Amino acid sequence: MPRMTEPRRKRGTERTSNRGPAAIPQLPLRRVTNPYPPMAMLSADQIEAIHQASMHILENFGIEVMSPRALSLFESAGAAVDHASANVRIDRGMIEDVLKTTRSNYTLTPRNPAYTVHLGGNTINFTLVAGPPNVHDMERGRRAGNLRDYSDLVRLAQHFNCIHMLGNQVCAPVELPANSRHLDTYLANLTLTDKSFHVSAIGRGRALDGIEMMAISRGLTLDQMRDDPGITTIISVNSPRRFDEMMAEGLMTMAEFGQSVAVTPFTLMGAMSPVTLAGALAQQNAEALFGVVLTQLVRPGAPVMYGAFTSNVDMKSGAPAFGTPENTKANIASGQLARRYGLPYRTTPGSASNAADAQGAYETLMALWGAVLGHGNLVYHAAGWQEGGLTASFEKFIIDVEMIQHMMEFLRPIEVNEAELAVEALGAVPTGGHFFGEPHTLERYATAFYQPMLSNWQNYEAWQEAGGLDTTARATRLWKKALEDYVEPVMDIAVREALEAYVAKRKEAIGQGEP
Repeated sequence: MPRMTEPRRKRGTERTSNRGPAAIPQLPLRRVTNPYPPMAMLSADQIEAIHQASMHILENFGIEVMSPRALSLFESAGAAVDHASANVRIDRGMIEDVLKTTRSNYTLTPRNPAYTVHLGGNTINFTLVAGPPNVHDMERGRRAGNLRDYSDLVRLAQHFNCIHMLGNQVCAPVELPANSRHLDTYLANLTLTDKSFHVSAIGRGRALDGIEMMAISRGLTLDQMRDDPGITTIISVNSPRRFDEMMAEGLMTMAEFGQSVAVTPFTLMGAMSPVTLAGALAQQNAEALFGVVLTQLVRPGAPVMYGAFTSNVDMKSGAPAFGTPENTKANIASGQLARRYGLPYRTTPGSASNAADAQGAYETLMALWGAVLGHGNLVYHAAGWQEGGLTASFEKFIIDVEMIQHMMEFLRPIEVNEAELAVEALGAVPTGGHFFGEPHTLERYATAFYQPMLSNWQNYEAWQEAGGLDTTARATRLWKKALEDYVEPVMDIAVREALEAYVAKRKEAIGQGEP
């Protein structure tokens, strides 16, 4: 019988003895699907015009690739490669051939198969924020990212069912060496949660470490993981039209070992792309397709997503803006492009607000609507994004979880049947009466409507008497309670020891160099 590590916090009465009996209301774990037709913001002719513009970019302008290995792959496949400038031009015939080997659907299986992530079709998944160098909460203020806060944010992602997987480094633990901190974050991901996660693909070493550690946690070999992926990564294109060496190497490593890649151009209109939405989408499309081609040159059939991150800048200051009308339209239109090529679609809600405030909520919700109407399959940075991605916020995480749960309930179809039509109840209640005591109501009152965890529906006097807390203050209480109620998932102690041994061995091997 394998030995299991003890969960950090116990279930049952001991778990709630000092916090009151009521758990935070949340939706049960389920695979979320979008049953409604995707919104078509662009006509078929407009999609085709963007496609043709993208082909022109790839055939005539090309993409700079700062990786000798990638240049060789493109050259062997028949692309026009200028080694002096590292420019690669590919024709539409190569793109059409390569797209035949991509998959429209695939899954990521973590160490707990209950959290399998389905990518493609009408399934939608939400992830924890990834990448900020800073972290913030209302009690301790803004501070540099660190492993303690990182671990707490990962615990929150484990606690809430609507967070389907983790991002890559929810906040950077800057107190740890930059060349090996990814090992500490991977270990936290795998021990504090049993969900899938994004690995860092800055070079081959960081990507391969994530692959190997997920394989250890699942008891699989690397060969077995090739046909049963468990992790993904985001490949950020250095727009305009550049793949740097580290990103290219990370992409190729993930594809080589059969793990998922989301190729995501960083196209901010007016800065890294044309100021017009059509021009930005054409550039995004060209860069995304170029990365998709590279994954298939490495390994035909390698799982790959169409990534979109098109927004605009503030033309007064040059600062990035998110959750704008242009960003929302781009999220919808990018979904149309992804479906044109039969690829799963990664998108993002976001906000430029510096606080977990009304601006942060309405900008995020605006972009979230774009992700949902555009039929995004992976909604990256869905919970905790603040300050344009520079800060991971505890309060914003809670606000975002509430908005995600609202969206999940919105996506549940309306049932229409004899019981739901309630004709008998309508006949039993007299004109001018009420339905509070009607059996049809009493049978359903506890589950009839979505129960929010953050909203306050008290009247003004009752709200004042209870402390008059606004949304942000209530969010502080909720993330603290969620951390108290968190239960660490059980792990076979031999697996934990194997992971810890891998981390120790790799840190010794890396030393002062790069992984």
